[in-house]
Parts: sequence; structure tokens; C-alpha cells
Amino acid sequence: MYDIGAKVVHPMHGAATVESIKDIEIAGKKHKYYELKFVIGNMTTNVPVDNVDKIGIRNVIDKAEAQKALEYFISAEIIEDHNWNQRQRDNMDKIKSGDIFQVMDVLKNLMYRDKIKGLSTSERKILGNAKQIVISELISAGVAEQKDIESILEDSVGAMLSVAG
Repeated sequence: MYDIGAKVVHPMHGAATVESIKDIEIAGKKHKYYELKFVIGNMTTNVPVDNVDKIGIRNVIDKAEAQKALEYFISAEIIEDHNWNQRQRDNMDKIKSGDIFQVMDVLKNLMYRDKIKGLSTSERKILGNAKQIVISELISAGVAEQKDIESILEDSVGAMLSVAG
């Protein structure tokens, strides 16, 4: 059970703070819910306490792990997959995993692909989602501010482009 004020990550939306724990009545039965306020955007959602594990809610990584994640992003290799359907499935599976390192793979590959070839509408949506998940967790972990994280991500992909070009 998370306490009010806990920093958590929702695998599909990114880092959030537990704002409250409340009872919501559905079909005459009360259920406990976490009210989550997300770090990026002005979104809140209610998550059933009983479904936290099923959804994949977890604690935000610590600062040292966040630094490792950034270093991983900088050094990660680009994986060229020409099969759009398979790439789409793999990207969604990696995001749903809730593992920041897998989401970093999605983010880096899509950022690189966007610079080289451009992205389809659905891939652009996945890119935006992956970026929000990664940046929000790194902010919550206290590794850097949003603009600094965005610069590190962009510079890393830019460096790969200059090496490849």
C-alpha cells in the first residue's frame, strides 16, 4: 500500500504522486482508490488499490538508478526494424512493461527514426508517450530538470546522427 505523497510510476502515463486514498462507491460497493496526479500534464486519475500490481504501478526509481538510465540511453544502440507491425507491437510491449530501460529503448529508437525517416501518426503518439514516461520519472527521481533531460536526450540522438552521417 502506498502512502499519500508517494512517488509512483504508471506504466502507460509516467510518474505521479499519490494525492489521496479514497473510497469510491460502484454498484453499491465501496472500493479503495489511489488518486494519482501526474508530474507532466495536468492529469489525475483514480487507480483501484486492489489492481495496482495488475496495472504495474511501482515506485519511482532512485536518483542513482535514474542516472544509470540516462547513461543507458546515451550508450544504447539503435535497432533498425523495418517491419512496422512488429515494431509497433514490440514498442507497446516495452512501454507496458513499466521498465524504464525498455521505455528508453523505445524512446531512443523512435527519436532516431523520426530524425531519419519521420514517423507515422501512431508512432508519433508512442514517441510522445515514451518521452512523457521517461522524463516524468527522471524528474521525480531528482536527476535533473525537464529542459535539461530533454537536452540530454536530443543531444544523444543528435550525436548518433552525426556519427552515422
